[in-house]
Amino acid sequence: MSTPTVEQSVERFALAPGYVIPRLIRGGWQLAGDHGSVDRTRAITDMAAFVAAGVDVFDCADIYTGVEDMIGEFRASHAGLRVHTKFVPDLNDLAKVDDAYVRRVIERSRRRLRSGNAGLDLVQFHWWDYAVAGMVQTAQRLAKLQAEGRIAHLGGTNFDAPSTRQMLDAGVPLVSMQVQYSLLDRRPAGAMSALCATSGLRLLCYGTIAGGFITSTWLDAPEPQALQNRSLIKYKLVIDEFGGWAAFQKLLQLLQRIGQHHGVSLSAVATRWVLDQAYVAAAIVGARYAAHLPEGGCTRQKHKPT
Repeated sequence: MSTPTVEQSVERFALAPGYVIPRLIRGGWQLAGDHGSVDRTRAITDMAAFVAAGVDVFDCADIYTGVEDMIGEFRASHAGLRVHTKFVPDLNDLAKVDDAYVRRVIERSRRRLRSGNAGLDLVQFHWWDYAVAGMVQTAQRLAKLQAEGRIAHLGGTNFDAPSTRQMLDAGVPLVSMQVQYSLLDRRPAGAMSALCATSGLRLLCYGTIAGGFITSTWLDAPEPQALQNRSLIKYKLVIDEFGGWAAFQKLLQLLQRIGQHHGVSLSAVATRWVLDQAYVAAAIVGARYAAHLPEGGCTRQKHKPT
């Protein structure tokens, strides 16, 4: 490992024929307003630093308030940026999702992201409730828009392996599945990785540094009693499932020792671990501003992903 700087570029991965992405993707959830105030002007200006570092794919969602618009504003002057968004119908709408609904939401994302005549780079589909019929049919509707050129590639987000298999068996050409994957949460190493082995599906992983918990800020820190935003609340629950604060501190101490040996941050070690897992294409690193960019471990390595 080497010390990351914003001048370095990240590794690349061919997610689909002719579609090569960086192995670090800039996440957009931190810009949605549920994690503290967002300086819109600064956030848009700072996007250039991520692109300069080789992180030229951003991840967002139709349900992240205002984020598609922000990225679209930046993209208007940075034509090389690729954007992965999501199609997430409201829970209360699942039973009435039809062709018109899907088309309306996709066209809204295309306008917000200023795609012009091009298709959306990657649309990641989610279905809140498997008990509500229509999941596979909705995925097929997205595939129809892909055939029309309105979407370039299709993926999923937060599906389990059986539901993912249903869509693949129905002919939906999924290239990726976005999942939570970290040293604290290794569930994708099971059934989802087994499905990747036989289908060609690859993983885009979020939560790799647990919303900022896997950083030096929390090393030897007391267990928090009150948390500032949704992300920290979410990942504190993950820490509790992992074994609690004492076990988490032992993990941070180990990562710190490894990082010191290689001259990198403990966050970079944790991100590297995820990138080294089978079938992982990229890690999604959430950062509100470019000041947090180096923490993700933006370095080019010789590692060749499975």
